[in-house]
Amino acid sequence: ELREPNIPDTMRTIRTNVSWIWEPSDGHRDNIAVYHPVYGQSFPNVAFKDRVVFLHNSLENPSIRISNLRMSDAGRYTCEYATYPTGNEQGTTTLIMLSKPKNSANGVTVQAGTKSVVVARCEAADAKPAATIEWLAPVGGNHSTSTTSGPDGTVTVRSEYRLVPTPADNGREVICRVNQKTQKQPWVYPIKLSVEYLPSVSIEGYDHNWYVGRSDATLVCLANANPEPTTITWTAASGPLPETVVVEGNKLTVRKVDDAVNTTFICEVKNRLGSSRNQITTVVIEALEDPSSAGVVAGAVIGSLLALLLVVALIAVLLTRSRRQQRRGYPSSGDSIATGSGGSNGGDYGNKARLLFSNSGNNSSKNGTGTNNNGPIYTYREGCDATGTLTEKANDYHHHHLHHASTGNAPTAHDILLSSEMDEAERRKFDLDDSMEEEEERYDRFGGAGGEMDVYLDDDMESQRDGSVISRTAIYV
Repeated sequence: ELREPNIPDTMRTIRTNVSWIWEPSDGHRDNIAVYHPVYGQSFPNVAFKDRVVFLHNSLENPSIRISNLRMSDAGRYTCEYATYPTGNEQGTTTLIMLSKPKNSANGVTVQAGTKSVVVARCEAADAKPAATIEWLAPVGGNHSTSTTSGPDGTVTVRSEYRLVPTPADNGREVICRVNQKTQKQPWVYPIKLSVEYLPSVSIEGYDHNWYVGRSDATLVCLANANPEPTTITWTAASGPLPETVVVEGNKLTVRKVDDAVNTTFICEVKNRLGSSRNQITTVVIEALEDPSSAGVVAGAVIGSLLALLLVVALIAVLLTRSRRQQRRGYPSSGDSIATGSGGSNGGDYGNKARLLFSNSGNNSSKNGTGTNNNGPIYTYREGCDATGTLTEKANDYHHHHLHHASTGNAPTAHDILLSSEMDEAERRKFDLDDSMEEEEERYDRFGGAGGEMDVYLDDDMESQRDGSVISRTAIYV
């Protein structure tokens, strides 16, 4: 809608008619609408006929409306009054037309080669003002852009992306981005490249362990191609495939390995562009030892070693126990512990019994010297004599048996006292197990001197000047 300019009403100017003039470019003027109060409306330009109307049939408000706008309608529009007596008066406004681009993009299928070719195109058509095109691509190509102007003032921009295509470029993505004034945000379109190439063939599955008798040894033929492979063929360099070989598609299986498969296998792959092949030489080796038999042999050897170690450990334990028994003074069969004469002593103890014995004599004393006889001297002895009675140690350092009172003689007070002491000593015999542990510890501490000196290694014994050894432990009777 175009409105008349504000023309001041001065000197009582009289308006006679009004015209709208369109100037699409500099130097060109064309009347598109005229209004006269007497003669009415007129639309001399065919291009605007039926699209331009006066909103009011009045010289005071000669505004017009243009419908169905076209890009060619852009330009300057001048409202011009014919007045009296001042002459013509006019006002000008400019109509700017904008056009949103018609964007499109596509990839171009090419074959891998050594020359740079177009792999993608992008276009922004019929835009006003002209659009700009950018490429976002990690493939290292380049682009070129061209511009074409339309008769209606619009502009079409075309851009092509080029690179030297390789098989690795197939499936990669480039992005076309279009910027233009009428768009709220850039138009972005990703394009996947399509590069065709011959098959690239590889063979997998050979592990260099094809031994005679192995079953189901497999080779797999892998092909990378665009377009997809149409056929896959297995052959052998030595001639026809061996009878033990079975082919299923791209998979070759040897049911049982023998010398016949000691050859070179060839895999050939074809697609629409051509064919490619690859080969692999399989070497048949001697049969390997059965792993299960080797395991049995290894198990038997390990078991034998463990049994031998067990026997050695058992023998060591028995020898150690025997040595300990000898250290503790256990008598061998038929021997007696007592130092006196006589046969087997059925009442003897196998360990050194810790017993107190009395030394008698008129010249004895507590310390073994002098003439003071305040009582018997108690010493440690190896045990009992052959008769099963306690022995005493006299001041002359000789061992003798304790004589019982004769049948015809009444026992003396000394005999009664000694008998009471002997009974008390019997009741105070130590437990055999405790005695053995104590003797073993003492033997280990003193280095095992052995013999009769073992009896003097007790930690509560004390040597006397007369050569005797007594206990520091007091015993009261």
